[in-house]
Amino acid sequence: MNFPRWIAHRGAGKLAPENTLAAFRLGAACGYRMYECDAKLSADGVVFLLHDATLERTTNGQGVAGDQPWSRLSQLDAGSWHSRAFAGESLATLASVARHCKAHGHRLNIEIKPTPGLEAQTGRAVASEAARLWADDSGNPPFLTSFQPAALQAAKETAADIPRGLLLDTLWNGWLEAARQLGCVGLVCNHALWDASTVAQARGAGLKTLAYTVNDEWAAQRLLQLGLDGIITDRVDLFAPVD
Repeated sequence: MNFPRWIAHRGAGKLAPENTLAAFRLGAACGYRMYECDAKLSADGVVFLLHDATLERTTNGQGVAGDQPWSRLSQLDAGSWHSRAFAGESLATLASVARHCKAHGHRLNIEIKPTPGLEAQTGRAVASEAARLWADDSGNPPFLTSFQPAALQAAKETAADIPRGLLLDTLWNGWLEAARQLGCVGLVCNHALWDASTVAQARGAGLKTLAYTVNDEWAAQRLLQLGLDGIITDRVDLFAPVD
């Protein structure tokens, strides 16, 4: 799987309310052609974008997001917490983000971010929705990632043709073998985990190498020197998205 080296975190990092269409529009305005986002399930099975399990940090709602139906979630203000300029911005469905990406010919990295306890269910739903949304653009599929092997396994069983990647914040025992067994095409690691040894191990297994969340020039330069395939950043204003 080939994709742009520079990937905008949650749409446009911190310059717009994360995981909203406003963030994707801003990322596009900065020249980015690939974005990362977080996807989970509403109580009635709608795939929508939100990082946290709960609503308080990035909306005017309260409680566990996955416990609420989309009819309620869709009415929340997901912009005012960021700044007055984005007041009234709503939560985004995966369908709305897919329309945006396909209209511009852009790529999407969808992190499967389950409500705790719904790992397999969320993996199945996100993969199924992604397969439906990109059915007419199979040459430009999304990239499904997760910290949760159970979510990736469910995604594999549901839509095996959609590429997958294992997210790692630590190099837990068996991480490389797990990526192989899950049929992953890439590893997405905390940028501090990448060094010559881990890059060599990943490449030896035929895996793409990606890093999150890279917001400093020194860190970006180190990763570029290691030859990483993808760099996820909040700083869409600092890093020119050149391959």
